[in-house]
Amino acid sequence: MDLSGLGLSGAKLPSAPPAARVAVRSGQLVPACRLARDQGAHLVALWASDERDRGAGFAVRVVLGDATGFTVLETAVPDLEEARYGDVSAVFPAASRMQRAAFDLVGVASESDDQRPWAWMASWPIDRYPLRRDFEASPKWEPGQEEYEFVRVEGDGVHEIPVGPVHAGTIEPGHFRFQVVGEKVLRLEERFGYAHKGIEKRFESMRAADAFRLAGRVSGDSTVAYAWAYALALEAIAGAAVPPRALWLRALALERERIANHLGDLGALGNDGGFAFGLAQFSRLREEFVRASHAAFGHRFMMDYVTPGGVAQDVEHGRLAAMAAEAKRLAREVATLRGIYDEHDGLQDRFRTCGRVTPELAAQLGLTGLAGRASGQARDLRADFPAAPYDALAVRKCVADGGDVAARVAVRFDELAESLRLVHAIVEGMPGGDVRTALPEAVPDRLGVGQVEGWRGPVLVALDIGAGGAIRRCHPHDPSWANWPVVEHAVIGNIVPDFPLINKSFNLSYSGQDL
Repeated sequence: MDLSGLGLSGAKLPSAPPAARVAVRSGQLVPACRLARDQGAHLVALWASDERDRGAGFAVRVVLGDATGFTVLETAVPDLEEARYGDVSAVFPAASRMQRAAFDLVGVASESDDQRPWAWMASWPIDRYPLRRDFEASPKWEPGQEEYEFVRVEGDGVHEIPVGPVHAGTIEPGHFRFQVVGEKVLRLEERFGYAHKGIEKRFESMRAADAFRLAGRVSGDSTVAYAWAYALALEAIAGAAVPPRALWLRALALERERIANHLGDLGALGNDGGFAFGLAQFSRLREEFVRASHAAFGHRFMMDYVTPGGVAQDVEHGRLAAMAAEAKRLAREVATLRGIYDEHDGLQDRFRTCGRVTPELAAQLGLTGLAGRASGQARDLRADFPAAPYDALAVRKCVADGGDVAARVAVRFDELAESLRLVHAIVEGMPGGDVRTALPEAVPDRLGVGQVEGWRGPVLVALDIGAGGAIRRCHPHDPSWANWPVVEHAVIGNIVPDFPLINKSFNLSYSGQDL
């Protein structure tokens, strides 16, 4: 993106894919975002950091992406309680919750009118900020009280339905407050943060070489994507070259992660549409698939497989051949099941026009990843910025413009077929050689960024290394930050019983943003 109209220029940032780092004054932040948006850029992430140990007060970082690459806008905020930075949500609506979380954790406020807490749940004193360097955790705190100001709709016949945060089964906590007339939804407001884990604070007590394990536990269904994004950031900082075979094995694990999640979601979507046969068949396929992953990688979900410098261990030839054969066999079974889904009138009646997000609304709100591609937002890091081995695999982007549950199901089927093709191609093209290289013991004191196209969408890890290889700040960013607000729009005009189906068609992460 070209920000020269504001007199701004950037320096290369250690990152993968490549990115530039641009320092902006507080008053330039919103104009820079607006100029970037007018050139087709989208918001990737926003977070704040305490830089007082470097004599720089606080910093707010905003990552923007477009067809040409990525830019990290960085604005300094003085160490003053009344200091504020420009309201990025005025340009990119998805920034609102990110800004609120930045205040709860670091104490740096935006100029937004919405200053309600997001991450704070009376879990620590309201006038203390966990990600400040002088924060001291204490077990002596008395639990506080919080009255969250939900927005209410008033009028004749309007009723309120609160759902959660505790749900049936084992899903994570989240509160959904519906305003309805009859069964028709007028408004939905979400509230998360009920299981804040302190992950970002935990990073600060770890050495960079060891923290990939924590990164892989940010959101367990995306462990490969997070661990790879973390490794990319650290490798970019260290200037480390990863052996080719390790890169191909990483891609193999990433595609298997994508396949496993799509298999699970397609079964659940069939079940939510009243088609239990689909759940039974896809559950069977998924279980067989993750067992094969356990045999090859040592873990059903391949946790701790991607490490800085490469992968934890090689995969023997026999296991690779078995995965290639499995991919071909699974592709045939999935094609048969897709035919059944497509021809089932009752299921399609539930899917079509349900939870629709038009391409125009998707672009305005910043819908990303799989859900974005189902609403015409044709972005996929594997194809847009292909690095090894994807530069040799010609990844096909799977895009639809219907924007409803049917479109999100169709994109899942398309991506499932493409990932099965990629698994076979990766096995066939797998190079020989080592699977890991040692990183330098002395890692430079600097900021690095890694991004990987996970199954849900782009996963970002921003890693700031301090003296001695310790982590000063690590911000893992899930695509769900951008997509959860869109669910509130997707459900409007639908009936309440369709919400589980709409919600599952996005299948966003609670854990990924409840850090």
